Amino acid sequence: MLDHTHAPGLRSFVTSANGHEDFPIQNLPLGVFSTEAGAPRLGVAIGDMVLDLARLSSTGLINRAATGGAALNAFFALGSGPRRMLRATLSDLLAEHSPHQQAVQDCLHPAADCDMHLPAHIGDYTDFYAGIQHAENVGRQFRPDNPLLPNYKYVPIGYHGRASSIVPSGTALHRPNGQRKPATETVPSLGPSRNLDYELELGIWIGPGNALGETIPIANAADHIAGYCLLNDWSARDIQGWEYQPLGPFLAKNFGSSISPWVITPEALAPFRIAQAKRPSGDPAPLPYLWDEADQAEGALSIRLDVLLMTPGLREKGLPPHRLGRSDARHLYWTPAQLVTHHASGGCNLRPGDLFGTGTISGPIETSFGSLLEVTNGGRRPVTLESGETRRFLEDGDEITLIARAEREGAVSIGFGPCQGSILPAR
Repeated sequence: MLDHTHAPGLRSFVTSANGHEDFPIQNLPLGVFSTEAGAPRLGVAIGDMVLDLARLSSTGLINRAATGGAALNAFFALGSGPRRMLRATLSDLLAEHSPHQQAVQDCLHPAADCDMHLPAHIGDYTDFYAGIQHAENVGRQFRPDNPLLPNYKYVPIGYHGRASSIVPSGTALHRPNGQRKPATETVPSLGPSRNLDYELELGIWIGPGNALGETIPIANAADHIAGYCLLNDWSARDIQGWEYQPLGPFLAKNFGSSISPWVITPEALAPFRIAQAKRPSGDPAPLPYLWDEADQAEGALSIRLDVLLMTPGLREKGLPPHRLGRSDARHLYWTPAQLVTHHASGGCNLRPGDLFGTGTISGPIETSFGSLLEVTNGGRRPVTLESGETRRFLEDGDEITLIARAEREGAVSIGFGPCQGSILPAR
C-alpha cells in the first residue's frame, strides 16, 4: 500500500536523511536506543540521527501509549493500523517545512552518540530453511544425487532455536567449544570449533499473535508481521556435523546469532514487494493452506544482500573488506506469510516479539552464496584475500558485516543498517 510517505520527492529537514544510504525519510525504522544520560527507549532512525519517541511523546505530537517503554513488544501487538498511523505522523513531522520542526529537532540525537539494543524482548526464536539454493548446495555436499529431502518442496522446514543468545549488531562473540569428530579422527574430542561460519538471513518480527490452538490463515498472515531485520545465524559446522542427527542443530547454533537493531516495517518495504518466483516445472504446488493468490502476486521481497569480511590482515594493510557474496531475498522458496501460516498451522501460539529466521539466502551462482560452507565447498576451496590471507572458515579476529538494500526504479532506496559481528577466541 503506497501513500504519501513513499513519495520519491519527499525530503526531510534532517538534511543528512536526504540521499541517506539506509535511512531516508521514506524508511523510518523503529528501534531501541540509549544515550549516556538515559535509559533504553524507543527511537526512529532518520539520516544520521535518532528521533527520541519518548521525548517526542511528551510534546503531545504523538501518542504516548504507542511509544512508551524500553521494548517494541507492546507496539508490535497493536498491529498494522497504529503502525501506519505513527509512520504517517512521523513522516509529516520530519518533512521539510514541517510546522513543528523546532519541537522535533529538540528530540533528535546524533546516531554516533547512541547505543543500540535489541528492539524487543524475544520470547521465541524459530529458524527456517527457506533458501532453496542453500539447501541444494549443502545437500549436494552430502547427497550428490539427491540434495533435497522429499519433504522440502511441500513443507517449510524449520526448527525451534533459543532466544537468549541473540545479540544486536556490534556484539563480539566467542568461538564456541563443542564436540567435534572429523572423518580423520576415530573418537570425538571437546574443543574450539575449527569450522566457524556465518549464515546470511533475514529476520522476521512477529506482531499480533494468535491464541493457543488457533491457526493463522494465509490470507491474514502478512498482518502478523511487524517488520524485518538482518540476521547472521553463526554456525559451527564441525560441531553441527557431529551432533545434528537425529534432532537437528544444538550447540552448533546456540552460542549466538546477530541481528541488525532497526526494525524495517512492512510499510517501508511496500515499494519493494514482488511476485513470488514461479516454481520450476515439476515442483509440487503448495498445499491449499499455504496458497493465497495475493501473497503469490506480491508477498515476496526484492532486497539486495551483501556479506563482507574484514580480517586482521586486511585491516593492518588498510585494505577494504572482502565481499564474500551478494544475494537477494527474492531467492527464498517460501514467502514470509507462508512461514507464519505454517508455524501456526498446528495451533502454536505466536506472540509479539517472536523472531523468525528465513534460513540462509543463497543465489544460483557462486558469487551469490550465503555461507562459507558453500563459498569454499566445505573448506575444500579456500578464499584468497587481497592481503594474502586465505580462509576456509572464519578465524579469530575476523569480522562479518551483512548489508541489505531495497532498490526499485521510481522509488527511494532504503537500507537496514549493518549487521556486524566479530569473533573472539574460545574461552
